[in-house]
Amino acid sequence: MTLAHVGVSVFLIGALLTEGLSRQRELALAPGQSVTLGHHAFRFQGVVRSPGPNYVSDLGTVQVMRDGVALADMHPEKRTYASGGQVMTEAAIAPGMTHDLYVALGEPLGGGSWALRVHVKPFVRWIWLGAVLMALGGFVAATDRRFRHRPSDRTTQ
Repeated sequence: MTLAHVGVSVFLIGALLTEGLSRQRELALAPGQSVTLGHHAFRFQGVVRSPGPNYVSDLGTVQVMRDGVALADMHPEKRTYASGGQVMTEAAIAPGMTHDLYVALGEPLGGGSWALRVHVKPFVRWIWLGAVLMALGGFVAATDRRFRHRPSDRTTQ
């Protein structure tokens, strides 16, 4: 049961820190422009049209740097499906133990610029870790012999 209670604590810490420290920006960027959120710089490289199995994709490239060091190349997509012409956005996610980075590609704005939404969400993985610890604690408690029902030692007359 202690493990489950530690899981609740980890979950709450993760949820509170994620909610309190998250950063988000929605802006228009042309290729070569960048935006900074905290220690992270998101540099928009541009968009190329790419065919998929049943869709056509506008595939963006965003380079993420932290304190001048390249962390990741993220590739958000805007997909147009052949059947029905439905448009779906596929966000790019760069996970980490202390923070997750998200980039979503919006609409083209002309002149090569696009609407982008960038997020830095710290401690998201702690929420999932807390849930796993709670489940593991519940499993351990459920299999503990001390909590099993024992048949009565008394015999009926």
